[in-house]
Amino acid sequence: MSRIGKLSIEIPAGVSVEVNNNVVTVKGPKATLTREFFGNIAVEVKDNQVHVIRKDDTTDSNAKQGLYRQLIHNMVVGVKDGFKKSLTVKGVGYKLNKQGKKLVMNLGFSHPVEFEEVEGISFEIPDNNTIIVNGADKELVGAVAAKLKAIRPVEPYHGYGIHYTNETVIMKAGKSTGKKKK
Repeated sequence: MSRIGKLSIEIPAGVSVEVNNNVVTVKGPKATLTREFFGNIAVEVKDNQVHVIRKDDTTDSNAKQGLYRQLIHNMVVGVKDGFKKSLTVKGVGYKLNKQGKKLVMNLGFSHPVEFEEVEGISFEIPDNNTIIVNGADKELVGAVAAKLKAIRPVEPYHGYGIHYTNETVIMKAGKSTGKKKK
């Protein structure tokens, strides 16, 4: 039995959850998110709580109950508070700019790299070397942050590139000089 799936989801003030057939719609102050669910799972809203219920006891239903419960929970948190990922850019001459809805990055290439904001995502540039990706959809925030990180992967000898702010970058040792024995 799924331990996560058995937990109910509290609906905070200002957020509404509607279930229509297999489609769950969550509306809040930041956004409106919709997701369709498949399988032998039922979603019920009662007493200001959302319950995800299995229709049978198969392994597939058990796994989907926990998954769908967590996806709905992420939707509720996203429309109320939102999600954010922070990335750090490190390198000589590397800098960031925001021009309208474009993120312009100088990352040591022969040209500046431009990255458009995706619908539902916004960028913040608190300083020249930090990007904060904000949005209501947790999956989309993570996907956009991963695409940004893939533009300039971290180089292991100096640490130049784009990485998550809380990520530990493992550095390799450079060449060492040693005297040869005769």
